[in-house]
Amino acid sequence: MENQMKLQIEPLPEELQKVAIEELGEVPERMAEDLQIFKEWIKKQIHLRARMDDQFLIQFLRGCKYSLEKAKKKIDTFYAMKTKYPEYFNLTNVDDPLFRKLHSTGFYIPLPTPLNDHGPRIIMCRFQDTPNAFPPNNFFQYCNSRVEIMLMNDPYACINGIMLICDFAKASPSHLLPFTVNIIKQNAMFSEKAFPMRFKTFCMINIASYAQQFFNHTSEKFRNKFILCGTNSAQWAKQLPVEYMPIDYGGKNGSISELCQEYDKLWDEYRDYFKDNANYGTDEHLRLGEPFNFDDDFGTGGTLRKLNVD
Repeated sequence: MENQMKLQIEPLPEELQKVAIEELGEVPERMAEDLQIFKEWIKKQIHLRARMDDQFLIQFLRGCKYSLEKAKKKIDTFYAMKTKYPEYFNLTNVDDPLFRKLHSTGFYIPLPTPLNDHGPRIIMCRFQDTPNAFPPNNFFQYCNSRVEIMLMNDPYACINGIMLICDFAKASPSHLLPFTVNIIKQNAMFSEKAFPMRFKTFCMINIASYAQQFFNHTSEKFRNKFILCGTNSAQWAKQLPVEYMPIDYGGKNGSISELCQEYDKLWDEYRDYFKDNANYGTDEHLRLGEPFNFDDDFGTGGTLRKLNVD
């Protein structure tokens, strides 16, 4: 714990620290050393401008189970994709009127109590707007930015991952038509290859058969995390006990409208953080060696080296 205080890392609750040690390979006594090695590598990459906050960087190590080579690849991919596709991944202005309007719909809301009280963070996603009210990039930029805040302030999401519940009850074909295969692939790959947090389960409720085809364009590994449910609430309960659903769905896990109002303050709190995003990214002209391949599964090369205890 002493290292964590020196490193400006928020201490984990006891039950989460145990998970980080047993499942992610975290060694509290080595965190300072592990982070220093990671930082030194980042400083040597002339093409890469990355945040150096301890709280931010530790999640790349935790999310890669302390494989330094995987963490290198992930943070490089994270910033390469933010640079190439800022409209999806790199929010810089939280005061954009359309962005705030989307927030006000309660489209994407983390629920206050994790699954089983100490498990993955639950996020509720719903289509509440009229078709074409927002372009696809607004949806994805909002979701990715909301989860980026969780890198900094949500230990349950960082250690135990995220369970996404997406309600398609009000989603019409007109809602889904703008979400092309390429857009879905880009965002699925960002979640899988670039983001240092685990999306453990995607539970799709009230989903029509025509919507299921959209999930066929993700990788098999990513697709295996999807649970597609119809309108039968008994099916949902097998994945998520009803008490962990929002009050709007008969549960006890917060009111979506009240949470939406509360979380509006988060964007104010992180205004400077996102404004600062404009200072980070990659310059592909300065990249040494092979150019970054955005089309070939974003690459899987590199030797894996664990930061193991001696």
